[in-house]
Amino acid sequence: MVPVTLGNPDHARTIPAGTRELVLSLRLFAVEDLRSARRFLRSLDSSFPLDDAHFFHVGKHSDPAVITELIGRVSAGTDAGVMSEAGMPGLADPGSLVAAEAHRRNIRVIPLTGPSSVMLALVSSGLNGQRFAFHGYLPRESTARQKALRDLERRSAGGETQIFMETPFRNGKMLHDILSVCRPSTLLCIAADITLETEVVLTKSVAAWREAPPDIDKRPVVFLLQS
Repeated sequence: MVPVTLGNPDHARTIPAGTRELVLSLRLFAVEDLRSARRFLRSLDSSFPLDDAHFFHVGKHSDPAVITELIGRVSAGTDAGVMSEAGMPGLADPGSLVAAEAHRRNIRVIPLTGPSSVMLALVSSGLNGQRFAFHGYLPRESTARQKALRDLERRSAGGETQIFMETPFRNGKMLHDILSVCRPSTLLCIAADITLETEVVLTKSVAAWREAPPDIDKRPVVFLLQS
């Protein structure tokens, strides 16, 4: 399970040397996005032989035959890397489908060390890291999203941090709904641009955010709630 940078071009800052060395030895990959995977490999080593590598696209709606063919090659003795578009594969990412099939075939799954925006946001938020739940992406439609936010706020009342994400171009709508439906005393952490030079991680009450809402459009953001 291969970690990918979160947008920072300086891979040495977040990808350990041992991880880079192992990844560069692979020639078989399951990837969420082919272009970003090829770009990442070339960022690790500009001379990486992309023409010698084999890439299998794995998405939420991938043909099961794709994963079967990939796992067949692994069963035959070829090591493979699973790559998300950014961060750790398997977290809000279809790479879990590959890992699940590997487990069914008694193939060893090895997690490599690297950045995870979810974990980095949690540990820097000041919110409860003993009990937390990650929900990935909430509903797109505003009414359903607001209902989900109310449900998460109720869950967090027991001391469990609620973590979720949104696509960058919908961040404004997400923030609007959070500030509209959540109680003033609820704590909200906005973790934007994790590992980038523009990184900002701030935890405030909803009331404080209402007074000065940030501009987070088109930025990768992780949201964390605790009432």
